[in-house]
Amino acid sequence: MASYDLVVIGTGPGGYVCAIRAAQLGMKVAVVEKNATLGGTCLNVGCMPSKALLHASELFEEAGHSFAKMGVKVSQPELDLPAMMNFKQQGIDGNVKGVEFLMKKNKIDVLVGKGKILGTGKLQVTGADGTSQTVETKNIVIATGSDIARLKGIEIDETRIVSSTGALSLDKVPSSLLVVGAGVIGLELGSVWRRLGAKVTVVEFLDRILPGMDSEIAKQFQRILEKQGFAFKLGAKVSAVNTSGAKLAATIEPAAGGAAETIEADVVLVAIGRVPYTDGLGLQEAGVVLDNRGRVQIDHHFATSVPGVYAIGDVVAGPMLAHKAEDEGVAVAEILAGQAGHVNYDVIPGVVYTTPEVATVGKTEDELKQAGTAYTVGKFPFTANGRSKVNQTTDGFVKILADAKTDRVLGAHIIGREAGEMIHEAAVLMEFGGSAEDLARTCHAHPTRSEAVKEAALAVAKRAIHM
Repeated sequence: MASYDLVVIGTGPGGYVCAIRAAQLGMKVAVVEKNATLGGTCLNVGCMPSKALLHASELFEEAGHSFAKMGVKVSQPELDLPAMMNFKQQGIDGNVKGVEFLMKKNKIDVLVGKGKILGTGKLQVTGADGTSQTVETKNIVIATGSDIARLKGIEIDETRIVSSTGALSLDKVPSSLLVVGAGVIGLELGSVWRRLGAKVTVVEFLDRILPGMDSEIAKQFQRILEKQGFAFKLGAKVSAVNTSGAKLAATIEPAAGGAAETIEADVVLVAIGRVPYTDGLGLQEAGVVLDNRGRVQIDHHFATSVPGVYAIGDVVAGPMLAHKAEDEGVAVAEILAGQAGHVNYDVIPGVVYTTPEVATVGKTEDELKQAGTAYTVGKFPFTANGRSKVNQTTDGFVKILADAKTDRVLGAHIIGREAGEMIHEAAVLMEFGGSAEDLARTCHAHPTRSEAVKEAALAVAKRAIHM
């Protein structure tokens, strides 16, 4: 019987990072993966392939609409969708092979099959052919991630009614796409197919897009997306989809009740969120306690109710983000090695990879108001940023929130080109407890978009230079 210091179930960003850190700390480590490839949802059917299609579709749109005004004359671009999908697949393959290399480099055993926890120190791994082996280990980390959330009564076939997985592999551009859910995934994938020629309508149960993000940011972002051609039906729900005709017929009802309407679409994308993936893990039999939302309950050291069993990532509470899972994976590995592993949940960035991007870290203005925290705000628009002006990419702004008494930065929110890259200087500042004044007095290279972050920090004290 194989024996290890640590076995990690799942090889997504949380799982494989946890395994690598544990191996670095001298542990004998194995990972269990039920799929044919490593990397989990993120690398195979999530974050990474969607970014490939976002990048390719953005360049396609720029070639068709932006090049001429810059003095670059090209013929109207022609879409070769199979080649674009091949570009996406090359990116997936490269990343998956990278994780395989890291497993070998760090001498981590890969056990292919479904993992089932038998209790403290034991788990069973069953392969696709039905053969199983029992593995002994001092510790187990559950890093099984999440699955798509489904709408009651609407069956996803990944052809016409698709999840994010199917939306990444459509064989033709739909003339019309109905997106159910105005969260990150729906808006990103809606952006891809809108750029490639689809008419996109987004239905959202709440009265706003991007639930949980700063409401001022969300409002401006909605206006930008509407200018790009998105149509939104907020405060509404999809109650049924009729699949009998050549086009899908979706029944849309007001969330508050009222008369229904029907919207036709070639493809319906269900993007209402994700749920923890715990199927077949044997958690109930092993005595692992779940919360009322089906997440694995853990303490502040990531330990479950069963000694020697830990959990991280999408399967536990907190934002379902790959980098949150990675940080938790590192933390639990360090805790198992007797170190002080820790995750600062107040400084977890979030990014929407559309054009422009939306990036956020820390508290939103809504959260500060609700908590009764006294705060100051500094804002700076990209219309007043030199680099953005000359590049004619002036959509959006930077918003810095600071404690009214201490000036400590509590949150930063950006809409703009490369916002996802710019947010990290705010994250680093916040990790060290920095103030808006610290950020305002840090020299920024000119001309860069990042100067808008400095100006927003200056605006906290009402002394922005270029506005």
